[in-house]
Amino acid sequence: MEWVLFVSQLLNGLQLGVLLFLLAAGLTLVFGIMDFVNLAHGSLYMMGAYFCVTLTSALGSFPLAVLLAVILTFILGIAVELIVSRHLYQRDHLDQVLATFGLILFFNGAVHLIWGPEGNPIALPDYLNGRISLPAGIEIPTFRLVIIAIGLAVAVGLIWLVTKTRMGMLIRAGASNRRMAGALGVDIRKLFTLVFALGAAMAGLAGMMIAPITEANIGMGDDILIVAFVVIIIGGIGSIRGAFIAALLVGMIDVMGRSYLDDFMKLIMDNQSAETASPALSAMAIYILMAGILYFRPRGLFPPRHR
Repeated sequence: MEWVLFVSQLLNGLQLGVLLFLLAAGLTLVFGIMDFVNLAHGSLYMMGAYFCVTLTSALGSFPLAVLLAVILTFILGIAVELIVSRHLYQRDHLDQVLATFGLILFFNGAVHLIWGPEGNPIALPDYLNGRISLPAGIEIPTFRLVIIAIGLAVAVGLIWLVTKTRMGMLIRAGASNRRMAGALGVDIRKLFTLVFALGAAMAGLAGMMIAPITEANIGMGDDILIVAFVVIIIGGIGSIRGAFIAALLVGMIDVMGRSYLDDFMKLIMDNQSAETASPALSAMAIYILMAGILYFRPRGLFPPRHR
């Protein structure tokens, strides 16, 4: 039935949206608050997936592996911040781009050396590998609902952290005026380390959630990082709420465009032309959206107030 397929695609779009949010939230924190361009953010997404591969195989428990892999990715984020990123905050963006591009090459090489060139799948336990039946013949993969639930829970928790807690207050203060915050006793260096590591952990979690579906492979974070940058630009750099809404919007447009644009194009042109044009247009849709939003709102949909 057509509407059953439509509901399924809506859930696919929601799933992609929450995964993009997990990746984009950390990126917008680091970029918006620390003014640091981190091209290696996608590599942390990849490392989270590979940590989960190894721990799932060793422990035989996917949920426990995810928990431990998040902690490992958080620690890896601390190490990257202390060893590399901290020394680049006062440098211009070109230096940051070059250094973090070097990190991409380093992490890709490390994964090739440790895990090999082939992709590594993650076997889900039976209770996550089934399907849930809903009324009217709708069946939803259990793991898809788990991804959506985890993404929404992280979004709520992160918004609460940034807006309602002392740490969130310090993050906003450091973003608004790091010198003044430092003069008032805030340890900016420690704060930036925690923000960077938190972003790394969320990126790693996104990698862990997608790996059972697509398997972990070298360079898996490179392409999705471009989409994550589109998300934070649409939402407003530094805005968690903007990243969340933009991620859902981009996820829905991407999935629905690939599913239905071909049929729509056939209404206004011949079948051969529609089949040729629709894949290109669906791939361009999120960039067209970004250009349109930036034309009317150059700072994004929900720019943070301090910027």
